[in-house]
Amino acid sequence: MLSLHDVTHVYPNGTRALDHVTLSIPRGMYGLLGPNGAGKSTLMRTIATLQTPTEGTIRFGDVDVIAEPEKLRRTLGYLPQDFGVYPRISACEMLDHMAVLKGVTAAADRKTTVETLLQQTNLWSVRKKMLSGFSGGMRQRFGIAQALIGNPELIIVDEPTAGIDPEERNRFLNLLAEIGESVVVILSTHIVDDVSDLCARMAVLADGRVQLEGAPLELIHSTRGRIWMKVIDRGELAHYREQYELLSSRLFAGRTIVHILSDHDPGNGFTSVDAGLQDVYFCTLAQSRRAA
Repeated sequence: MLSLHDVTHVYPNGTRALDHVTLSIPRGMYGLLGPNGAGKSTLMRTIATLQTPTEGTIRFGDVDVIAEPEKLRRTLGYLPQDFGVYPRISACEMLDHMAVLKGVTAAADRKTTVETLLQQTNLWSVRKKMLSGFSGGMRQRFGIAQALIGNPELIIVDEPTAGIDPEERNRFLNLLAEIGESVVVILSTHIVDDVSDLCARMAVLADGRVQLEGAPLELIHSTRGRIWMKVIDRGELAHYREQYELLSSRLFAGRTIVHILSDHDPGNGFTSVDAGLQDVYFCTLAQSRRAA
């Protein structure tokens, strides 16, 4: 269990990136949703001991993460949003080098570790290829391979599917799902489908604060009867944005489908729809903006 209590981080310029974040994250896949600038990356770097919070406590099992960062690092796997590698080296050589850095000193142990990870991440066939020739999805799978060196008990992945194609996304998410069966995996993203596909629990972070936390299915159920849909002409969108609490809009067959939030039947041709996690997410962001 990873436990955060009242974690706050204020940058030297006065920006409050995290504002009393309190979360309990169990074993398995845990989704952290939020728009760009919500504080997700700051929170991930703080958990990963790359920066110390202004205040608050973080514990992973019996480890005091802030007081004993080295203890956490020994059991941590981290794939940051911007993952850089040496381009003119093969995947096999790079993993071997990283295994040395993580304390796997025996050559036989490193060979076993590297081969196992390359197989697990479906990179065995390209193990001798230079990393500069990897696609975006292959680079992300390599990133997970390096994060798994040393059998970590806590894995953090920050915006892992941004910019990769649908096939690679599915392959990557299936890999994360396998890993998440036995360890704590935090998936930080602004892509709602990543969380709905994988995570048994989730939180929404906006303006540095936890706005919502729970199981996706329960959160979806909580919006029942409050989400309404209508098909409108594209030119009417501005009018509907002024008249209703507009959650989302999308084009379909040349017209626009809008979803709005209303506790009561708004009439005017709207019909009630079964909410999805995207509706929950947009509803939470709308409420946070109202409260600001």
